[in-house]
Amino acid sequence: MRIARLLAVATLAFGLTACGSSDDSSDDAKASGGDSFPVEIEHAFGTTEVTAAPERVATVAWSNQDTALALGVVPVGMPKVTYGDDDTDGLHPWVKDKLDELGAETPALFDENAGIDAAAVAKTSPDLILAPNSGLTKEEYETLSKIAPVVAFPGQAWGTSWREAIEMTGKALGKTDEADDVIADLEKQMDAAVADHPEIKGKSAVMSWIDPTDLSKVGYYTASDTRATFLNDLGFSTPDFVTESSKNSDKFFLEISAEKADELSGADVFVGYGDDAALKKAQADPLIGKIPAIERGSTALLKDNTPLAAAVSPSALSIPWMLDDYVTLLADAAAKVK
Repeated sequence: MRIARLLAVATLAFGLTACGSSDDSSDDAKASGGDSFPVEIEHAFGTTEVTAAPERVATVAWSNQDTALALGVVPVGMPKVTYGDDDTDGLHPWVKDKLDELGAETPALFDENAGIDAAAVAKTSPDLILAPNSGLTKEEYETLSKIAPVVAFPGQAWGTSWREAIEMTGKALGKTDEADDVIADLEKQMDAAVADHPEIKGKSAVMSWIDPTDLSKVGYYTASDTRATFLNDLGFSTPDFVTESSKNSDKFFLEISAEKADELSGADVFVGYGDDAALKKAQADPLIGKIPAIERGSTALLKDNTPLAAAVSPSALSIPWMLDDYVTLLADAAAKVK
């Protein structure tokens, strides 16, 4: 079951309208949403102060542009996506849809294949850089901070939930009420989608990476990974082994040898990136093939490098775009658990 391990790891490789101008540049300036500035936002590298409603917002790393766009803010620059870009325009389809809805042209696109391109970011002259969902290094943070205030991730690198990303972005943009509304709407959509699929109730799931070219080990995403927590949002519990092994880890991905594959027997459903051929190869393996979910085929497979495979790293825009298809895929896998 071939999982593109770097849907998460590759996220590291990962000017048009403004956020809204303010006629009052004083400390009491108000954003269009009514929030007062300055605001202070705490994150892994300290505290960032946003002194006034930002007018030129840039985003770096994975999906932060989605959150800004969901709040009606078109970045002056954002990453060019390379994973799940089905038409090679550098945009995920849900981002293109939102830009069209807002009547906006495509912003400047940063090439992040070799890391954050600070020079490209600087060319867009931002007054705020959003990266709450990221794995910025301290060096990258300090470099970007010389360009504009930076909102980095709040705790663990690549461990920012979609809710946290929306909340932090809403605060930075002076749109806290709008952020709350977006979160509430997404939760309503998820509840409705899951209600149509009772097969999910009471099931456990793990987000895993099994490489069909190397069946000596099994990889899985930790309990803090955003894809894993999104499975919780959709009603799945986390297997005890994953919960326990994640407690003392600051990583989003761990591996165990195939000899210990039975540690993951508590997962009713395996979710991963791959196809039926990869699944059959895993099922034929004398060790991995004995994992109950693998043996019975209660697996939700996402075709590698497709928009859906990218969308399950959840964001304010990718969730509604993929929700029905993803929940149906998960429910079909859960229905195989007897």
